[in-house]
Amino acid sequence: MTDLTGEVTDLLQHLIRNACVNDGTPGSGQEFRSADHLEAYLGTTGMEIEAYEPIAGRRSLVARIEGQDPEAPTVCLMGHTDVVPVSPAGWRRDPFGGELVDGEVWGRGAIDMLNLTASMAVAVRHLARSGFRPRGTLVYFAVADEEAGGHHGAEWITRHHYDAVRSEFVLTESGGIVLPPGRCVTVTTGEKGVAWRRLRVTGTPGHGSMPFASDNALVKAAEVVRRLVAYRPRARVTDTWRAYVEALGLPEATAAGLVDPDRVWDTCASLDDPRFAAMAHACTHMTFSPNVIHGGVKTNVIPDVVDIDVDIRALPGDSADDIARNLDEAVGDLASSVSVSILQQAEATDSPVRTQLWESINRVVPAFVPQASLVPRMTTGGTDARFFREKGAVAYGFGLFSPEVTYEEFASRFHGHDERVDVESLRLSTEMWIALVRDLIG
Repeated sequence: MTDLTGEVTDLLQHLIRNACVNDGTPGSGQEFRSADHLEAYLGTTGMEIEAYEPIAGRRSLVARIEGQDPEAPTVCLMGHTDVVPVSPAGWRRDPFGGELVDGEVWGRGAIDMLNLTASMAVAVRHLARSGFRPRGTLVYFAVADEEAGGHHGAEWITRHHYDAVRSEFVLTESGGIVLPPGRCVTVTTGEKGVAWRRLRVTGTPGHGSMPFASDNALVKAAEVVRRLVAYRPRARVTDTWRAYVEALGLPEATAAGLVDPDRVWDTCASLDDPRFAAMAHACTHMTFSPNVIHGGVKTNVIPDVVDIDVDIRALPGDSADDIARNLDEAVGDLASSVSVSILQQAEATDSPVRTQLWESINRVVPAFVPQASLVPRMTTGGTDARFFREKGAVAYGFGLFSPEVTYEEFASRFHGHDERVDVESLRLSTEMWIALVRDLIG
């Protein structure tokens, strides 16, 4: 096979330098910069290419290699082009420089997920230029606005132009980590649900010079925050989490504790690795993270209204009633002073593992990671895969990272300082996409 490492490295550097930073406001992102670059990169191959732009600048790109057999499945390689904001002072290098240093490409989006967006594009271009005529259709989807919920990207397109991306199988971010000692490779088969809530705490206004026995909404809000942080919801162990723990090869007592609903909280607390403990807790519990607070009008006025924005993540099977019940239990006797409104709601989604796509990945991976098997996992964050699962597609998070990118490294770089990816991971992902597409629909 032609060595595509230099090509995918160069494309990733360009995507990083485009700095499509999505801060959640409609005018941010400006993903047209990367959409235009990708269109120019893919446009010489003869593929059908369409751009979609629901509001100015928020452009997504769809490229297709049409299949020859109408009965064969369509597979979509989906990568987002937006990235989260940065705090440059925390970086050792320019977060939008795309520098190649000691075999690693540095920059915001290198891990999340411009590495995969670039490797998918290079793989599709290579297939198209080689005259690839698949049985099924291959779709490349470079999508805007993933980092702020997909409203101007995957959500909009699947609602208004679904035929452009309609697929039986979808591959996107958040998988492909080789677990030590190299026996297993992760495939993300599902994700927790987003259930952001605003808790409005009310009190009675008064003069700040006389606080004794006052009905201060901010004081009550502080207690609500304390209770949310201290709250211990009931644990639930899913089959996916059980399989993931089994694949890790942990000490027997630790593994047993992590899959026992009665012991998983205490087991998480006993772990030496704080990142793994946080993931283990999140994969077995509904979580509550109070992250934003608004309230007060003036230093000498006792506030009567304070809003607390809480990031709640629900497990598959958790209902809106379950969320409300847990909030009531957490807040306790302060419930009469608290009203709850929905900021964002998306159900947890997952895909089965007994699928044609799973079997294809299982056939391809050993050529890159000898004797490795696949292990399903659930991501605690959200991805655009959910929009396709809601349409009935099988959607996995995959890719292929080198053993240098451990889960701990992956987690620390994801939305973190000094984000970077090694060029070996870029090579592996690119070659894996080519092999997988050929196996699945070639």
